[in-house]
Amino acid sequence: MRFLWHNQGLEAVSEARIDPQDRGLLLGDGLFETMRLSAGKIMRLQAHLARLTAGAALLRLPLPDRTVLQEALDQLVAANGMAEGSLRLTLTRGAGPRGVLPPATPSPTLLITQALPVAALPPCRVQISPWRRDGASPLSRIKHLNYLPQILARLEASEAGFDDALLLSGNGQHIAESSAASLVILDGSRLITPPLEDGALAGIARAALLATGQCVEKSITPDSLCASRGAWLVNSLSVREIAQSGACALPRHEAWTARLTAILAQDTPQT
Repeated sequence: MRFLWHNQGLEAVSEARIDPQDRGLLLGDGLFETMRLSAGKIMRLQAHLARLTAGAALLRLPLPDRTVLQEALDQLVAANGMAEGSLRLTLTRGAGPRGVLPPATPSPTLLITQALPVAALPPCRVQISPWRRDGASPLSRIKHLNYLPQILARLEASEAGFDDALLLSGNGQHIAESSAASLVILDGSRLITPPLEDGALAGIARAALLATGQCVEKSITPDSLCASRGAWLVNSLSVREIAQSGACALPRHEAWTARLTAILAQDTPQT
């Protein structure tokens, strides 16, 4: 990646600078969206921008017009000449004085970066994390910049020899999601994914699966995960099978893996 987008225009990556008083850097005061780029097209762009808009409204964060954001994304893709991979849009409240209270008239920072495609991921081993997701909190519905619980969950999983971690709901009874993806399991002949009330993020890939009618919301316990016919971690960039949860081995289901991959490779849901 040679260029990124910073505020009003393109900048060389080597020359980009963020204000040391930026509240996104100091306080995690901001939002982000990670989008898949396929054949030069940003997949499910309007869904990503809708979630960004909802997050900005919750945080009372000024947001550029959608047409401005889309033009910035398009210009960055053209400048880098990369038709495949991913784009990350980060919006912070910008620089401010010391303290928690935001400035009365913030000047937000807009940063868009681009990355190469990631290789297909092998089946993973996950463990249940002690970190929880509070489904009653409005912050659980947006992609804000504070990912410390997920970071700690992933670190602890890695230290224990696992690839990822599953965070539980606030009451500790149900699985919410993994550190960076939605959980989907095959229960009999249908797919199910945790409801938002259990702490699941309103994921874009998750929404695309629900829109097909082949996936429904239902609470998932650690035991029901172990009893499932298959399980996957899905996000905008990947579909990854779960081969093991704790000491429980899960069956492989290559046909459903291919099906999930095909659904998420489309910009509109398949029916």
